[in-house]
Amino acid sequence: MPTTPNSKKKLTADQRDALLKTLKARFEKNMRRHKGIDWSKVQERVEAHPAKLWSLNEMEETGGEPDVIGFDKKSGEITFCDCAPESPKGRRSTCYDYEALQSRKEHKPKTSAIDMANEIGITILTEAQYRALQELGEFDLKTSSWVKTPDDIRELGGAIFCDRRYNKVFMYHNGAESYYGARGFRGILVV
Repeated sequence: MPTTPNSKKKLTADQRDALLKTLKARFEKNMRRHKGIDWSKVQERVEAHPAKLWSLNEMEETGGEPDVIGFDKKSGEITFCDCAPESPKGRRSTCYDYEALQSRKEHKPKTSAIDMANEIGITILTEAQYRALQELGEFDLKTSSWVKTPDDIRELGGAIFCDRRYNKVFMYHNGAESYYGARGFRGILVV
């Protein structure tokens, strides 16, 4: 499975400052997602992890609109998640994983959701994480997002995705090699 470690990928000072400004504005606009968390702690934590800042920038650049959704008081870890209203535009039209991509004989997408997540340095959401995100707002009303597929389903050639319709969160299945213009994936990053 091709991946590139992002440990050497760093932002310039201008890129870092612009990203922090964007993240702070989103953080302040959406306080219901992270009640009781102070921005200064978030900024201090992400600035101490340049590779994670790079990943946050990639989340932003691909349309994820990352925001803080959790804080572990013991470890100090902060959890970011893609909070764009629809599945991130720069991550759509991907099949599920590398094996699915390789199985396509024609009309292959450029990449897979799992490969792109690895490249960015994030983890694709599980179904449980996706449902928890939906408690913080309404996401994927017009799109859908691949979610981490259990091994037993994947071994049979399937993959799962979720969306929100009719005020409910639904989980569906598809062949892992399928891809659609309205299906992408959401990621999570722990800093």
